[in-house]
Amino acid sequence: MSSFGPLVRVSWWSKVYLTRKPEGVNMAFPENFLWGGATAANQFEGAWDVDGKGPSCMDMATNGNHHHPRKITPTLDPNEYYPCHDGVDFFHHYKEDIALLAEMGFKVFRFSINWTRIYPTGFEETPNELGLQFYDNVMDECHKYGIEPLVTLSHYELPFAVCQQLDGWASRQTIDLFVKYAKTVLNRYKGKCRYWLTFNEINIGMLPIGNYMSLGMLNPGSFDLRNQVDIPQKRFQALHHQFVASAKVVKLAHEIDSENKVGCMIAYLLSYPLTPNPEDVELARERNQYRNYYCSDVQVRGEYPYFAQRVWDEAGVTLDITEEDLRILKEGTVDFYTHSYYQSQCASVDPSEEISGNLLGGAKNPYLKETAWEWPIDPMGLRIMLNQVYERYQIPIMVVENGLGSNDTVNLDGSIDDDYRIEYLREHIKAVKETLKDGVEVIGYTPWGCIDLVSNADGEMAKRYGFVFVDKYDDGTGTLERSRKKSFFWYKDVISSNGENL
Repeated sequence: MSSFGPLVRVSWWSKVYLTRKPEGVNMAFPENFLWGGATAANQFEGAWDVDGKGPSCMDMATNGNHHHPRKITPTLDPNEYYPCHDGVDFFHHYKEDIALLAEMGFKVFRFSINWTRIYPTGFEETPNELGLQFYDNVMDECHKYGIEPLVTLSHYELPFAVCQQLDGWASRQTIDLFVKYAKTVLNRYKGKCRYWLTFNEINIGMLPIGNYMSLGMLNPGSFDLRNQVDIPQKRFQALHHQFVASAKVVKLAHEIDSENKVGCMIAYLLSYPLTPNPEDVELARERNQYRNYYCSDVQVRGEYPYFAQRVWDEAGVTLDITEEDLRILKEGTVDFYTHSYYQSQCASVDPSEEISGNLLGGAKNPYLKETAWEWPIDPMGLRIMLNQVYERYQIPIMVVENGLGSNDTVNLDGSIDDDYRIEYLREHIKAVKETLKDGVEVIGYTPWGCIDLVSNADGEMAKRYGFVFVDKYDDGTGTLERSRKKSFFWYKDVISSNGENL
């Protein structure tokens, strides 16, 4: 054995190199591990019509809750409340908010650029300078504190005009509109941002809920996010157009700046067999393939997976895939893999076992506790999926969404004791730590909604994720005042100790 002691690989994020572990220290997280948090413009930013911004698809979704779905309105209804219009007003609070992230010690901040702040309808030839300047300001503020921006180009923020005029991603024309937008921001922020994601949770397009939210298609008869009319031929074709657009942008990003790194982003929906019944085992395997690997195989490997033809046959679809498309997919593979992970589910061929948690169905796991929103809490599942992904792709991985949505109570003295959030995150960080010991190259961890924001699926403020409490409520009232939760100080200690103080 080397006299220098055990060696541990440190992420390629800045450079790939080897560093020495101090003798006697069981330090799993590499020195330059990217601790941070994640948000999305449509849930966080607000100022939906300020400085020339146009409406995005989620600007047309009303509020809802766990029991009542968000409605999709083709025109704004003055009798409805649209929570994304205000978010938590990061637009006017970005300096204060980024200072809070810096106080926690963030190394990276994941946020999205709202396409309609740059091209209000998507069809303009000239970008909106005021929108571009806003993100200049945000990135400059991040760099002031040594925080790296990690930018999602499309996080459920398709221009609503593109939904109306082109049926969203159902049209090939949308590819060109997206590439135009991406080229604009990649050139504008060259040197300010080097870490990019093309589409948030692109695999949501594999599910009916993705018709509108992810693909921007409002099929006739669809009135809310949970209960959409599904046309598989359109949905799979639209998803193919996103793959082509993503690959084009990856290639473009590398051409504009050789330092750029571009990742995919997958909503990892882990399924276990409910029983040892071989039929349950097979159903779990099929769900994991369909939901988790169909999309990432295209983006990481540059080609559709071997099982794609069966998926198309069983869905009754025939896709328009050109030879040029296939070439582009091969040329535009991503540099790293990112994902969200909140829960797992069980697969059962017994229909009586199926439940409706988190819009995804599945069977209840008797070994797991659940959140107030009936989401199973499964830290071990994070280690399982990280190993599965790394075994398949062997490229760097970042956990860019993970967290506990819960009601938070403000005490009389203004403090917020969110020990339940600390416990959730502690166990998931422990899982990441064990995964690193397994040899998986995990390069960062950015919990979702690091500052309270609007819940995507339900449009609620009550379902809070943040380390920072925002005085904003489901009816739109509140002062927007920011305050530190107990988890704020805990996560600050986690970061300062590089994951050793949990």
